Amino acid sequence: MPGPQRRTWFDISERGLPESITAVVNLAGQNVLDPMQRWTPGFKQNVKNSRINTTLTLAKAIVKAKKKPSVFITISGVGIYKPSETIVYDEMSPVKDSFDFLSKLAIEWEEAAKLPPGSNVRNVIIRSGVVLGRGGGMIKQMYPAFFCGFGGPIASGNQYLPWIHIKDLCKLLLFCIENKEVVGILNGVAPQIVTNQQFTYAFARAMMRPAFFRVPEIMLNLMFSEERAKIMTQGQKVVPKRALEYGFNFEYSDIKSACQDCSRLMYSAKEPIVL
Repeated sequence: MPGPQRRTWFDISERGLPESITAVVNLAGQNVLDPMQRWTPGFKQNVKNSRINTTLTLAKAIVKAKKKPSVFITISGVGIYKPSETIVYDEMSPVKDSFDFLSKLAIEWEEAAKLPPGSNVRNVIIRSGVVLGRGGGMIKQMYPAFFCGFGGPIASGNQYLPWIHIKDLCKLLLFCIENKEVVGILNGVAPQIVTNQQFTYAFARAMMRPAFFRVPEIMLNLMFSEERAKIMTQGQKVVPKRALEYGFNFEYSDIKSACQDCSRLMYSAKEPIVL
């Protein structure tokens, strides 16, 4: 929205990038799993526009800029990979034709982020997994249920859950800005591959709560629609091969440490109080 010290999308379209910009990072996107929104054609269009149109706007502004930034970083999603219980995906895994709305969205999203040859701007796309952080996302939605002892696995619990702690995602963005050799696709996921059930039990243990109440798949299909619920009921085995090859160090490389951090309710100067 317009306001002091703000630049709207209209401003970017009309006047281009502000001067002295050295890096552009686009994290814009409507929350796909917003429980207050029905999965209607209108909402799906908002999900698409909030990702693709913003990316296109920035890409065009970068091309037109007299003094170009050194790097253009955009976020995509691991939903571009087809759910599988056997295939392990890295950045070199071929991405074939889309197989559902979310995979098509990711493909078009990444296509919108590509700059023309000769732009002299590094192009980096991070395919993010589920971002774990106390302040929002999945953890914020599930925290009250687990706090009250009503948490549990989703559906069978055997589906894989590509994940990354929010601090590591922020560190990875800075890493890509600061290291000039980083270019292309990076999987923004932690090195440890876990299932939904393994994550659930790790989070429950961190909160010292039980995890007996399994969420039926049919309930999620009714609440979110089957097409959208696939984000929770299906998963992929994704590894951050290129990030590790570049020398990126994950602060939260295992699900236990990530869940312990996300379970903290308050902090003191000495030790965190863990529920």
